[in-house]
Amino acid sequence: MSQVFPYPSQIVVTCFPKQSPWLAQEIEALGFKVESQGITEVEVNGFMDDCLKLNMFLRTAGRVLFQIKRFRAVNADELYKELSKIPWEDYFDIDDYFSITSYVRNDTITDDRFANLRAKDAIADRFVKKTGKRPDSGSDRDGTVIHLYWRDEKVRVYFDTSGETIAKHGYRKIPGKAPMIESLAASAIIASNWDKKSTFVNPMCGSGTLAIEAALIATNTAPGLFRENFGFMHINGYSEESWQGYIRLAQLQQKKQLDFRIIASDINGGAITSAKMNARTAGVYHLIDFQVCDFRETEIPEETGVVMFNPEYGERLGADKDLEEIYSAIGDFFKQQCKGYMGYVFTGNLDLAKTIGLRAKRRVEFYNAKIDSRLLEYELYAGTRRES
Repeated sequence: MSQVFPYPSQIVVTCFPKQSPWLAQEIEALGFKVESQGITEVEVNGFMDDCLKLNMFLRTAGRVLFQIKRFRAVNADELYKELSKIPWEDYFDIDDYFSITSYVRNDTITDDRFANLRAKDAIADRFVKKTGKRPDSGSDRDGTVIHLYWRDEKVRVYFDTSGETIAKHGYRKIPGKAPMIESLAASAIIASNWDKKSTFVNPMCGSGTLAIEAALIATNTAPGLFRENFGFMHINGYSEESWQGYIRLAQLQQKKQLDFRIIASDINGGAITSAKMNARTAGVYHLIDFQVCDFRETEIPEETGVVMFNPEYGERLGADKDLEEIYSAIGDFFKQQCKGYMGYVFTGNLDLAKTIGLRAKRRVEFYNAKIDSRLLEYELYAGTRRES
């Protein structure tokens, strides 16, 4: 892509806490070797052009960071001095807009905003010295985005090639009540080991994120197809031809039809209206059967597959005692109507989960925002299914 960065560098792909196993799985499937993995990131080595590929195809990621430089800085003055040595005028245009994001854990810094300001000043002052002009800067992430990682004396400087987070996949125009972010929904589906060729049922679907992500995964629709602006587009040397190549590749890999059913239901007609609109934006409306009904009346086809719930947790949406009956009813629904399926409940309330009344075969750790959550897996043994 770029003669500005003709060399490989460290690429850090971030995610929400506990999603890194599924992110690493995705990255390896794209042909990359994972160098290291933490709770909120996966590291690989690659070229700037690889960042285009990662931004196009990753479902579970938040940001794709390409390392520009690493150095040591004890305090803000040393940070300013080292950042001033970087040839920023070669990396992005004086007429472009830039912003700084940061992670700062340094004893001399009591406010991250001060570190950001010093970084911004170093870059702007370098431009003034080299070109006589000062670039515009601010907090929006729709131009060149520079990420500063500063822990103790260790500093890493990156281009955020995503710009705005890619954890949001761009189709959800109506989010609904307490929605699950798209990258988390994709992670939960990948964690379920759903085979992408059997029935997927999402009762209590809300704004439809789980069902839509299932359809996008099954059709191999790349999340990057929904976005028109990325951080890498504002870095000198960006190749529109290279990006168009990834768009064509993504379109060639995309399926248009499925030979199994995806079903999404909700008792709230307004939620289903929102879900339908989001599904239309995502291009998968024709692949999902939407039903307005109590979850207990959701159609469960005779074939096998996955039934996945993301019920209310209680922390944000009402008293726990009001939800105990719902969780208990989910257990009954699993036992009576979902035999032969794999059942999943994503919840941030493990006390409520106990009222489901089934023993979980597996408990996968996640975080939803700051809520410690679990994807609970239930094997629903086949037998004669009782009519609801």
